[in-house]
Amino acid sequence: MSQPTQLRGDDDLHAILAAAEARPTAPTLDRRSFFKLAGSGLILAFHFGASALAEEKPAGQFAPNAFLRISPDGGVLIYSKAPEIGQGIKTAFPLIVAEELDADWARVTVEQAPIDPAVYGRQSAGGSRSIPTSWDQLRRAGAMARALLVSAAAREWNVPESEITTDKGFARHAASGRSLGYGPLAAKAATLPLPDPKTLKLKEFKDFRLLGRRVGGVDNHAIVTGQPLFGIDQTLPGLHYAAFEKCPATGGKVARANLDEIRRLPGVIQAFVVEGNGKPTEVMPGVAIVANSTWAAFSAKRQLKVEWDESLASKDDWAEIVAQATRIAAQPGAETLRNAGDVDAAFAGARTVESFYSYPFVPHAPLEPQNTTAWFRGDSVEIWAPTQTPDGALKTVAGVLGIAVEKVTIHQTRAGGGFGRRLMNDYLCEAAQISRQAGVPVKLQWTREDDMRHDFYRPAGFHAFKAALDANGRIAGWQDHFVTFTADGQRPVAGGDMPADEFPALLLPNVRLTQTKLPLQIPCGPWRAPRSNALAFVVQSFLHELAVAAKRDHLQFLLDLLGEPRWLAPGNEFSLNTGRAIGVLKLAAQKAGWGRPLPKGRALGLAFHFSHAGHFAEVAEVSVDADKRLKLHRVVVAGDIGPIVNLSGAENQVQGAVIDGFSTMLGLAARFERGRVEPANFDGYPVLRMRDAPQVEAHFIQSDFTPTGVGEPALPPVAPAICNAIFAATGQRVRRLPLGAEGFRT
Repeated sequence: MSQPTQLRGDDDLHAILAAAEARPTAPTLDRRSFFKLAGSGLILAFHFGASALAEEKPAGQFAPNAFLRISPDGGVLIYSKAPEIGQGIKTAFPLIVAEELDADWARVTVEQAPIDPAVYGRQSAGGSRSIPTSWDQLRRAGAMARALLVSAAAREWNVPESEITTDKGFARHAASGRSLGYGPLAAKAATLPLPDPKTLKLKEFKDFRLLGRRVGGVDNHAIVTGQPLFGIDQTLPGLHYAAFEKCPATGGKVARANLDEIRRLPGVIQAFVVEGNGKPTEVMPGVAIVANSTWAAFSAKRQLKVEWDESLASKDDWAEIVAQATRIAAQPGAETLRNAGDVDAAFAGARTVESFYSYPFVPHAPLEPQNTTAWFRGDSVEIWAPTQTPDGALKTVAGVLGIAVEKVTIHQTRAGGGFGRRLMNDYLCEAAQISRQAGVPVKLQWTREDDMRHDFYRPAGFHAFKAALDANGRIAGWQDHFVTFTADGQRPVAGGDMPADEFPALLLPNVRLTQTKLPLQIPCGPWRAPRSNALAFVVQSFLHELAVAAKRDHLQFLLDLLGEPRWLAPGNEFSLNTGRAIGVLKLAAQKAGWGRPLPKGRALGLAFHFSHAGHFAEVAEVSVDADKRLKLHRVVVAGDIGPIVNLSGAENQVQGAVIDGFSTMLGLAARFERGRVEPANFDGYPVLRMRDAPQVEAHFIQSDFTPTGVGEPALPPVAPAICNAIFAATGQRVRRLPLGAEGFRT
């Protein structure tokens, strides 16, 4: 069997780029305007001038709001307003609209909506918030159209609206046996006054016909046939190709560079210094190369020689950080986050358990490196980009260029992975600035090394735990000194904070949580399930330590800790509910066969975590041989996230979370020396191979609560479940990630 191809340097992009640059021009979207916003974020109607009407709304189309149109032939066009980064939202959003519309899904076409938050509201993807924040808005958009079609049918047949039912794109009158498709009804419905949003009747969950089933992604066929959907695919007439070199240590700026030499290289059109504004989230100083192909730009970039002024650059060093954090963790914390009960009394005379846990900085490593196509003309700029926050990018880009927000147009492309990295729009700002300085449309493409070295990393962390166990083997006292980082001397870096109510604080009578922050210049940012991806590892692993020390079954230990079913924040259905937590724990354990005998060296590990309003429990089945070769055989996942929108998408996200979580904990770690980051490519990050991928089983408790996301809350329990299974199989406790640092390998 042949070995998988190892990607290296810029070469992993060349084949993709060559194909993308040879493709025909991607169609552009005309920016829609003249919308009217009304009623609790519900977009009520299109408002067009005469020319816009002819361009945007062909004759006979029924467009009751900004989310959908119905053609005379009965075809339904639904706009998906949020970025698609692999989480399935481009399918899920239209499904919600189509459910309330009672549309025939086979006749639905989906397009990416224009970026206009004044019309669509929030247009971003992050925090697993897309579904919960848009649920009511999208349902009402579909329900409004359905109400107008029902009214049109009732007038057509001169019958009460209450006698009209709808199903798969048809209005029906059972008493007379008559039916009409939405197409023939569209023209009449378009003439009717819009209903009061308060009068719209939404379906009960039991009546859903589309939601909760497995529906294939609307882009699946285009993806597998290589259609130009992603940012890296974009092209324009007269497009130039740009590369951008920044100081490898954050904060450095250009002192001098061999620009004259670079300008003479084949294919190079321009080379110049970009001063930037010194903000890592916008434009840092660097050298831009504009060429007639990406290959030429990359080739020239490799021959670029820059002398950097690093007087204000990062000097962060991982070895020094570890040594300092280890010393500090043994001392009292500088700040108190929570001090409940009498912790000192709880520890007095009790059996105590102490442990020190750590985890590294981690890059996002999306498959598609950062890129943007930008065209600055006159006093405006048009952008095509795979961003997670196009709505926020409008203001950010405008600020960088010093132009009005109305002069910025952003076209959302599909993103080849985000995981939080594309919440920042530095690559959009760079492309816009380079286009303005060059005076031509440019496609800025980062190399893999750029992507790994200029990331916003998941912050590392260190936890010194101490817990007291009472005579019944229950937790009587809990203490955690958390060592994290700060960029401004005040707040923790993004993704590096620990809430004062972090699990299991609200379940225990005596809790002390303290924090010490170390200075850091390396940029940090949200990484899939921010903070929870790391806190779950340390907290849920330490809880397992306590269960072992108490000689109690881990499942029962957690169930007793959760206690009676209740909301920990009464009145807030997005808070932890111990009953829902108990439900997923029991379901995961039952499906995994918790407690069944296994061969020597093979064991089950359990973990639970609540994050991003999702309750998830996971059981990992692993085996470890004498050489510490690890095999993850199976992961059973149980989640409660309310009603499932698309079962196929939810299962896909769970599977991706397990693969992502396992792959990351194996060997991914960003190491700093003099502010420089390594590794810079996949040769230093052993991405999980297909042969090592486990069987993943996803199970959901369908509840009537408002739906929440799944892509983020499914990830945090992965690491502790695997580490707890490793201990059960070998007796070795993993308190440091990645696993490779502890000698484990696949």
